[in-house]
Formats: sequence, C-alpha cells, structure tokens
Amino acid sequence: MANITRVDPLEDLFRGFFVRPVDLNSSVQQPPSIKMDVKEQGDNYLVHAELPGVKKEDIHVVVDGNQVSISAEVKQEKEVKEGERVLRSERYYGKVSRSFQLGQEIDDAKAAARFNEGVLELTLPKRAASPNKRLTVE
Repeated sequence: MANITRVDPLEDLFRGFFVRPVDLNSSVQQPPSIKMDVKEQGDNYLVHAELPGVKKEDIHVVVDGNQVSISAEVKQEKEVKEGERVLRSERYYGKVSRSFQLGQEIDDAKAAARFNEGVLELTLPKRAASPNKRLTVE
C-alpha cells in the first residue's frame, strides 16, 4: 500500500520567511567592506577600490613590502533643518579599512594613488628582484 502524505502548498512559500524576521527599525549597522579589483599588468599591480562618499583627504594608503592597507573615514553631516526629522538613515558613517597581500614586493617610491568619482586607483610597481647575495664564510 502506498504512503500518502498531505502537502500544504503555503508551507513551502512561508518556510524561510519567519525563520529570521527582518527588523526595519534596527539601528545596528555592519561596516561595509571596501570593494575592489586587483589586476596584474606587466610590472605593475593595479587596484581599483570603491570608496563612495569619502573625501580625498580622508583616505590613507600604506604600503609595506607586499602588504597594502587602505583606510578611509566617512563623516556624517549633521544638518537637520527645523521642523524636519529623520525617519530612516541607512548610510554608513565611520571608518572602513582593508588590507591585502600581493605576490611580489612593491616599489613604494614609485607607487601612485589617484581618487576620482568615488574610486581610488592605485598603481603599484613591482620591486625588481635582487639577486641572492652569497656570503663568504671567514
């Protein structure tokens, strides 16, 4: 005899809906990550990092060997006019940072950074590999 199972078509529709309800009034914000593309082009690494809403003077880039660190701060303008109240604020204000390693050391003396329309562009020349130095034992 065949087993008969009763299936509620609405069960599948709502199964995942109530597992984690969405709180639209939540004030807890996760800092966004810096989204970027890293390309290798000949003797250079090219990095394009999205930093929307950041001013050029609030961006810091540090190169140490093959380690690159980008940090920035988005500052909130506190302009609320009289008779106006904020109903919802989803934009992130605060510090964001990201570090990554490249396959070869960077020549930091020749490295360049440009910021245009919310995109940071880094040109990171590879440091010429120095030949191994053999030491004589005395």
